[in-house]
Amino acid sequence: MENKPRIFYLLIFIVALAVNFAGINVHFFTDDPGLYASIAKNLIYKKQFFELFTYNRDWLDKPHFPFWMVFFSFKLFGISEWAYRLPGLIFFMIGLVYTWLFTKKFYGWETAAVAVLILATALNTILGNTDLRAEPYLMGLIIGSIYHIAGLQQRFKVKHLLLAALFTAFAIMTKGIFVITAIYGALLGQLILQKKFKTIFQIKWLLLFLLTFVFTLPEFYALYIQFDLHPEKVVFGRQHVSGIRWFLWDSQFGRFVNTGPINRKTSGSIFFYGHTLLWAFAPWGLLFYYAVFEKIKAIYNKKVLPEYYAISGGVLLLLLFSFSRFQLPFYTNAIFPLFAIVTAPVCLGELSKSGTKFRLIVQWLFIILLPVAVITLNKLLSPVNNFYIITEVLLFTIIAVLIVIKISEANKKTFLLSCVAALFAGLYVNTVFYNEIIPYKGQIAAAEYVNQPGFEDLHVYVLNAENNLFQFYCKKPVSLVPIEQFNSFKPGHASAFYVNQPTMDYLLQTHAHFKVIRIFTDYPRENILPAFINANTRYTVLVKVYLISKY
Repeated sequence: MENKPRIFYLLIFIVALAVNFAGINVHFFTDDPGLYASIAKNLIYKKQFFELFTYNRDWLDKPHFPFWMVFFSFKLFGISEWAYRLPGLIFFMIGLVYTWLFTKKFYGWETAAVAVLILATALNTILGNTDLRAEPYLMGLIIGSIYHIAGLQQRFKVKHLLLAALFTAFAIMTKGIFVITAIYGALLGQLILQKKFKTIFQIKWLLLFLLTFVFTLPEFYALYIQFDLHPEKVVFGRQHVSGIRWFLWDSQFGRFVNTGPINRKTSGSIFFYGHTLLWAFAPWGLLFYYAVFEKIKAIYNKKVLPEYYAISGGVLLLLLFSFSRFQLPFYTNAIFPLFAIVTAPVCLGELSKSGTKFRLIVQWLFIILLPVAVITLNKLLSPVNNFYIITEVLLFTIIAVLIVIKISEANKKTFLLSCVAALFAGLYVNTVFYNEIIPYKGQIAAAEYVNQPGFEDLHVYVLNAENNLFQFYCKKPVSLVPIEQFNSFKPGHASAFYVNQPTMDYLLQTHAHFKVIRIFTDYPRENILPAFINANTRYTVLVKVYLISKY
């Protein structure tokens, strides 16, 4: 391969890393990161490692691995947004490394470079690394497991056995048992489509399963000592709740079939991820669908493919998500490495005449659409300071011009320009968009108010469990008082209660006795409405939140 594309692949990769890390210190906007960071913070406050708490109450919803990683980060670097995000970003980078290693093993150097850039520039990859949940961890763990399983399938090595089991166990301790759908599904797909049916029963796979179970034992222990050992605890409104049963069934599969304690009241469309991936995996979503179609057609026509792991594991878990009722856009981020591996060969490879035309149209659609969307968004936001947007326009224009001048092959040129367009949009979101909208989160402003000098002895409470930004940013423990107990609750010390507008309405209707300490402006949603983006109509969707005290 000539040196010019190598240089630009490296340049875009460096820019992609910078963009994905650009949001590391941004304040949280959505509830989940605030909740997860608060739980990790409580591990330090309570000097616990195996038991999870929120608002000083037992918490049973997700496995422990990400909280343990954040716990170590908080211990090393102190409690902050960037220390919360750092472990997830490290596992995202592990995902990039294993995407490279896996793709290079089966497709060669250049396709591996393309796969890495696809993964690093997908829109929801960038968004998910700022609005960080469990998925960046799973990016590294799932593709890492599959890479070592592929090595183990080709030749038994203790290194592959141990690392495959360890990564699989960590993945299970991150999101639950369901992740083996992608990992073991990738292996089964590979063996079945290669017609190696007998090898399914080889002893090394039993060893893999047993070692995975052994490495998962810390999760079983943690759940046992917090819940199974204490049947008197009230969880989900009832006693005798088994944490181990929750982990093995209710936490994921129970949700998917809507039988667990936490469930969706409405059923979702099986086509949810079909249209969600068009923007979440942009600018590569349409090419991914084309690549899946071509691979399935090749399999049907009995053509031998370099590997079957990626399409087997990725499509199988995508189908599981689609048929579940828990359909959230960020769920598929975990298998973006598999999607990138499936998509990479069609980005530069030789296609049919119609395929080449489709690839060109799709890529230029996003090359034009993403910058136009950013400029339009900036116009509506009307930021006071346009330094970032001007700097970003100049930077990415220079990179785009260099690509146009230096790269002669049309397919490589359009691929790199697609990356540039995606990174321009991602950097804008992390440097301008979030900084414009986060000041309207009243929970953060209320927490900063009680963190001021003079409130050191204040005891802080909330009246519902949906105020996790406040819980995280408050530099003292926050306890939950159920709203119906507010009138009878006697703090016995100086106290403040964080109250949102629906809670305030309830207190007024029930003639509760309280005094307002401070009022803050708040945008109460996580989904961002057009009226909120538009500076001229933003005030129409803002509400008030309060700090109150009892008297």
